[in-house]
Amino acid sequence: MSYEIAFILALIIVICIILDASGRIKLVHKSVMSVYFIFVPHIVLLWYFLNENTSFGKNKAAGKWIITAEVFLLIIYIGIKVNIVPYTEKQIVSLRLKIMLGGRRLVGYGLYTAFVQVFLYLFAFRLVRHVAVPKYIFVVDVIILILNIAVLIANGILRILFTSRRLNIAKRFIVACTMYIPILNIFTLLYACHIAKLEYDHECYKVINQESRVDSQVCKTKYPLVMVHGVGFKDLKYINYWGRIPKELIRNGATIYYGNQEAWGTVEYNAEDIKKKVFQVLKETGAEKVNIIAHSKGGLDARYMVSKLDMGEYVASLTMISSPHRGCKFVDIACKIPDSIYKAIAKFFDNRYRSFGDKSPDFYTASRQFSTYHSKKFNEDVKDIEQVYYQSYMTEVKSIFSDYVVAIPYIFVKLTEGTNDGLVSIDSAKWGEFKGILRNKHRRGISHGDIIDLRRDDYKGFDVLEKYVEIVSELKSKGF
Repeated sequence: MSYEIAFILALIIVICIILDASGRIKLVHKSVMSVYFIFVPHIVLLWYFLNENTSFGKNKAAGKWIITAEVFLLIIYIGIKVNIVPYTEKQIVSLRLKIMLGGRRLVGYGLYTAFVQVFLYLFAFRLVRHVAVPKYIFVVDVIILILNIAVLIANGILRILFTSRRLNIAKRFIVACTMYIPILNIFTLLYACHIAKLEYDHECYKVINQESRVDSQVCKTKYPLVMVHGVGFKDLKYINYWGRIPKELIRNGATIYYGNQEAWGTVEYNAEDIKKKVFQVLKETGAEKVNIIAHSKGGLDARYMVSKLDMGEYVASLTMISSPHRGCKFVDIACKIPDSIYKAIAKFFDNRYRSFGDKSPDFYTASRQFSTYHSKKFNEDVKDIEQVYYQSYMTEVKSIFSDYVVAIPYIFVKLTEGTNDGLVSIDSAKWGEFKGILRNKHRRGISHGDIIDLRRDDYKGFDVLEKYVEIVSELKSKGF
């Protein structure tokens, strides 16, 4: 009889595996897994009870071992598959998201298994405590259980850590260090899973947006775009100042060029560089004008070029983002440092940036051009050109803890000028048609660096790529 049962069971198992491999059924569906992870961690204990308490197990040794091997084959097949390709019913838009979602599912399975097994050990096993079971069986059972949970959680969290773009280095380190600390690990694992879900939802939203804009060319403006960077940075070939923004704009039809001005050049010097670039763009494209999008000091460089270098007829629009048009009061304080010390600091920066490619760095003069008294004189002297469309945007951070990169200057600006983005105050950033303050509803806010995609990261309640698509598509709708 045992051989007949073994044959029938073997046939059922083979059929299940074939149907699963062909996609007809899902052995790793979450409903199956919810049962699988209750019993499989105790396979040795269950085998012992069946072997000791059934006549079949005692009298038909050959059949017993055949059936045991078949069951173990199915368990191993399901275990390997769930750890390699966890099943999900969600829409998969990329391999990266598939791996990340699989990781989230595996962490969930690990936590589910841990919770259920704690319940079983505390309550269910009390019902069978009178049954004589060798100690080694219980030891093996516990080891297998712990290994099951550890493999699931380790596999899952590693998938999330290696594929998530929202977890920065510090958060990855914290999650990795705490995931096996009892109690604390529950919160860090749930946090990582939460981040993975937010990232998946955001990526799906982006895909839907991109599919809806296929061939629409919403960013194909009449005039090419020249993107002008801020102070302390350069337009490098492999590290883009603007992060993922240019690529997204190009995907939607934009023609992109860069200002290529100095990192620590004065406003006057940089304006000459941008002027040369504009003429180069006009020659290459055959366009009559350009649209300029400038960030931070780049807005001042561009304003000077348009007004003082007679470039009004070649610029259709100037969009300025977080530009300090009225200066920064904390720079006024810095300017009170003894001149000898200030010049020593300036010399250090000039030497460093000269080695990075600046032809004429002038930290001493350029940094002082951010003072409020210099800005007042600048605004009196540099007048807007009537035929150029000027507009400005500003962002806001919520607290000193929002962005550690600008934490210290945020305090100074907050104390002296009020609400700011970590470097520039709201009032200082307003120029031309002020399009408003870009905010989100969460604790972080949007910093001076976030608005240029400095971290290549997505923040809750704000999509920087979509914002630039919106800005450029509005320029297109205005005829620029």
